[in-house]
Formats: sequence, structure tokens, C-alpha cells
Amino acid sequence: MDTHTFKYPDKAAHTFVIQALADKGVTIHDIATITYNLQINYVPQLTIEECEIETKEVLRKRELLNNAMVALELDRLATAGQLKEPLLSIVANDAGVFGVDEGLALNMANIYGTIGVTNYGYVDKVKEGIIKKLDTDKSGVVNTFIDDMVGAIAAAAAAKIAHKYA
Repeated sequence: MDTHTFKYPDKAAHTFVIQALADKGVTIHDIATITYNLQINYVPQLTIEECEIETKEVLRKRELLNNAMVALELDRLATAGQLKEPLLSIVANDAGVFGVDEGLALNMANIYGTIGVTNYGYVDKVKEGIIKKLDTDKSGVVNTFIDDMVGAIAAAAAAKIAHKYA
């Protein structure tokens, strides 16, 4: 590939992630609700609308989109049985000692610094809202990466808000 003429497909990456989230039933509002719950005790004037705006902005960051695309594709490939063993079994069973799903999520949350990371750790532990729904879905669809990814997006948006009001 000629890297000198390659133009990064930011718009296509954004569309890919937004569509994949929608396909899994995840909305901006779902993510913003988690963000709101993370920040309301620190920013009393915060609104869900502001959280939606910040979530949308976070979802424009190239580094976040790169990690999100990989995460979403791994879930899709695992659902379709297209990963090789033993990786397929590990991902399909969301093996607790795997940690790659959390690793990608931490990359996303860390875009806004340490507060993004600590926010992510909290949401990964409490698993509220759409995260819990994704994590406990037993319909045969693999959600090993998306639940962590959604938590990381919410954590990054919360960190962005924290920086804004600091």
C-alpha cells in the first residue's frame, strides 16, 4: 500500500462504529446516561443533553474509533464462528482471564487521561444500564468486547466533562 497517498477514512470509521452500535441496540442516549450518572455528583448542572453532545464528540476521536472497530469486529467474527480455536472459545465465553477486551477499552478510556481510566474501572465493575444488558445477553450473540467498549466510551465522555468543568 502506498502510505503517502492513503487518506485515513475517518468518516467511514465513524459510520462503521455508529452503525455497529445501533445494530447491537446501543444508542448515544444509552451511553450518555452512563456518562451522566458518572458525573452528576460532581457537576450538578449537568444535563443528559450535554452528555449526549460530549459522547458524540468522543465518538469522533480516531484512536477511539480504531479500538472500537477492532472490538466490534472481534465480537462479530466470534458470533459467526469465524475466529480460530482456541481464540473462538475464549472470546465466545468471555473468559475472565482473557483481558484483551478490557485492554482495548482502557485504550479508549485513556484518551482523556487517568480519570477516564478510573471511570472505566468503575463502570466495568457496576455494569449499569446498557452495559449490563449486553453483558448478560444470552441470545447466542457474542458481546465480549462491546460491553467494555460502551463503558469506555461513557468513561471517556465523563472524563471530557470533568476536564471541562475542572
